[in-house]
Amino acid sequence: MGIKAKLGMGVATGVLAISMIGGGTYAYFNDVETSTNTFAAGTLDLTLNPVEIIKVDNIKPGDWMNRTFKLENTGSLDISKIFLTTDYTESVAGFGDHIVVDFLKNEDKGSILGESNVIVSKTLNELKSMSADAVKNESPKFFGWQGGEKSGIKAGTTDNMYVKFRFNDNGADQNAYQKASLELKWKFDAQQTAGTSK
Repeated sequence: MGIKAKLGMGVATGVLAISMIGGGTYAYFNDVETSTNTFAAGTLDLTLNPVEIIKVDNIKPGDWMNRTFKLENTGSLDISKIFLTTDYTESVAGFGDHIVVDFLKNEDKGSILGESNVIVSKTLNELKSMSADAVKNESPKFFGWQGGEKSGIKAGTTDNMYVKFRFNDNGADQNAYQKASLELKWKFDAQQTAGTSK
């Protein structure tokens, strides 16, 4: 076979291959759909109202102060827990041992069956070593039923809190605490609920 014949055979083979490729791409139907998807995270937002729960002057042993405040879930996600931690600075060492929280109550988690979320007679110094869940329903259960709201705070709802502070009169000499001052910091740490199927 001569060179012209070989070239002719190569060209014919190339044309056949190209026509097969062209015919192959033309021989099936095609349809394309596009999916556009979004992911938007919710918000976990706890509001304390009022921010300053207590400010008093001229207290003496035996004085007490009742206060109320609200924990508001202003976010779009439910809150499962709110951990309350206590810290303070005192101008006279030991003053925190004489300021007592007689009770700390979440009224919304209460029931007719008993008190809930009550810390009875804890000094600020004792509270400093605790980290309680302020929105847990501690009501006793009877036959599987528990009074009051479920633990946590649903989005867009509020829990009403009641606190009583007392300058403990221990019946002894407390002159060292004249003109003493204390700055109390309560931190409320809100936690999300567990993940769920969406």
